[in-house]
Amino acid sequence: MTDSIRILMCAPDHYDVDYVINPWMEGNVHKSSRDRAVEQWDKLYHVLQGLAQVDLIKPQKGVPDMVFTANAGLILGDDAVVSRFYHPERQGEEPYFKQWFADNGFKVHELPRDLPFEGAGDALLDREGRWLWAGYGFRSELDSHSYLAKWLDIEVLSLRLIDDRFYHLDTCFCPLIGGYLLYYPGAFDSYSNHLIEKRVPAEKRIAIEETDAINFACNSVNVEQNVVMNKASDTLKKQLGDAGFNVIETPLTEFLKAGGAAKCLTLRINEPVLEDVHANEPVASRVIHLEGHLLDAGMMNKTLDLIIENGGSFKVLNFNLGVERQSTSAADVRISAPSNEVMEDIVSQLLDLGAITSAETSQDAEIETCDLDGVAPDDFYVTNIYPTEIKINGEWIRVQKQRMDGAIVVQDKTAQCKILRDLQKDDAVVVGVEGIRTVRKAEVREKKANEEFSFMGAGVSSERRVELVVEQIAWELRRIRDRGGKVVVTAGPVVIHTGGAKHLSHLIREGYVQGLLGGNAIAVHDIEQALMGTSLGVDMQKGVPVRGGHRHHLKVINTVRRYGSITKTVEAGALPKGVMYECVKHDVPFCLAGSIRDDGPLPDTQMDLIKAQEEYAQLLEGTEMILMLSTMLHSIGVGNMTPAGVKMVCVDINPAVVTKLSDRGSLESIGIVTDVGLFLSLLVNQLERLTSPYAVG
Repeated sequence: MTDSIRILMCAPDHYDVDYVINPWMEGNVHKSSRDRAVEQWDKLYHVLQGLAQVDLIKPQKGVPDMVFTANAGLILGDDAVVSRFYHPERQGEEPYFKQWFADNGFKVHELPRDLPFEGAGDALLDREGRWLWAGYGFRSELDSHSYLAKWLDIEVLSLRLIDDRFYHLDTCFCPLIGGYLLYYPGAFDSYSNHLIEKRVPAEKRIAIEETDAINFACNSVNVEQNVVMNKASDTLKKQLGDAGFNVIETPLTEFLKAGGAAKCLTLRINEPVLEDVHANEPVASRVIHLEGHLLDAGMMNKTLDLIIENGGSFKVLNFNLGVERQSTSAADVRISAPSNEVMEDIVSQLLDLGAITSAETSQDAEIETCDLDGVAPDDFYVTNIYPTEIKINGEWIRVQKQRMDGAIVVQDKTAQCKILRDLQKDDAVVVGVEGIRTVRKAEVREKKANEEFSFMGAGVSSERRVELVVEQIAWELRRIRDRGGKVVVTAGPVVIHTGGAKHLSHLIREGYVQGLLGGNAIAVHDIEQALMGTSLGVDMQKGVPVRGGHRHHLKVINTVRRYGSITKTVEAGALPKGVMYECVKHDVPFCLAGSIRDDGPLPDTQMDLIKAQEEYAQLLEGTEMILMLSTMLHSIGVGNMTPAGVKMVCVDINPAVVTKLSDRGSLESIGIVTDVGLFLSLLVNQLERLTSPYAVG
């Protein structure tokens, strides 16, 4: 017997499954055998008595889970942090455990009433005493970890639990002496698994399979070389044996019905303190400000969900709800994260939603210089589509040339977006997330259909619904044209295959299009149709393949190459109609970006990808609306180059393409899942109705 190790237990005199607060309790209410539970607890008690000194706390009526003493609190040296239970069903245990700690000479620390922390169920000391592993996600809040670090003066490593079957850290994680670790990786998020792998060498990590995990093999009591548990597979026994441990199995099936086993039934009460181990700053904290129609626009829910889903925690410091129908709301939210790395990931996503750092804590943007051409500092801020401001010398300045997936370069009192390849050595680049805010238009509760281009969502299921959206698009196209605005089309060859060429040609001819972006294919198949009446060798009138038609596209490529360019082919009278013909005839600039799959290519096709991107960006400058017609890669590329405020219409028969563009979050985006030929036909018909002297309005 080792007198130096002391364990606190509580007899199961009043134990039963009286309620459901975890998945294990489902279907087990009042189905636990009292006699069998007492028998199993006694066996565990006697096993541990042979290994350590066991103290007992008196069981109390009305708190059946008091038998799980691991959740009483956390002890290190003479300090005891009493638990704050998450569920009301267990909160009645707190005064009994607090009294026991005080009566036994411990200095008792109490967390704020509304800050859950469930003791050694969610906080496990490395058995070498070097640090404290602390879990969060279901029963304990991340913010409790700062208190643990301060009161116990120990480094805290925060681990996020993501599987509700393993709602406490000790159900899936068991530090062992000698620096070994028994754990179930599937219970943790990727960041936590990475942290575990950084701290525990591979040769000392014993990762178990799910079959052992659900038998609570990790919910074990480690006393010297002994590991006491409910049950272990032969494989796990061998792994532990090879590491020098002796596995002692003692059935605890009655307690599994409540979601606990050996470790849950025990609390180590004489944890030693190492003199050279001290606290760290375990939790990063930041306050962000939200403003707008936070409830009905869903911004508040999105914000809080994003924080939790990315491994953080939050506390709403204040929330001022708009009192009138059109009033905006405002909120300040304190975010906590297990590290600065996780915090920056969360905040950068919140900036995309329109959150800003609270004015009281806002600092100037952090700047680092590039040490190589075309290479940003490691922690550079990645831009989004929304107008962005950065704080320099206490003043907010607007970032110019806004686009997605760029870096912000600061020079004197100006800032602009640059893509990575355009960065130069010694450029001053914004890093981190301090001193950055995006400027979002407030979402309003009501929009007049004929006054504002509204966001309709990604999917349109019925043909009638498509017609209604097309009416709105036609009205906006007419408005842009009549005031001399700019519309750019990015289109794929499907436009030609579905019979849309004549409709797109009509839009160009009537002045609705001021730029065309696409690949080699749309031009090739447009010219093939214009010259040979086929597209991909298929007769456009009959819808059947033409003998030898598979050679048609190569013949038209050869024809254009003979003349030297599409423009020269038109000027020579060799190309009498079609989309490319109308572009040339009406001075509509176009850019064809090449790819590895292109045949020919046409002499106009820009095969230098970087130059093609530059030409795209130039053609997009000043654009008010973009029609994205059945071309996933070109549409996504254009979307990344386009700042918020530009109206975008994405039309594709593939819902994934529409969703991809709509996920950018722009309020000015419309996604339409339909045949692009049908869309263009409806659009032209609607424009003719608007242009007709008999049109209403």
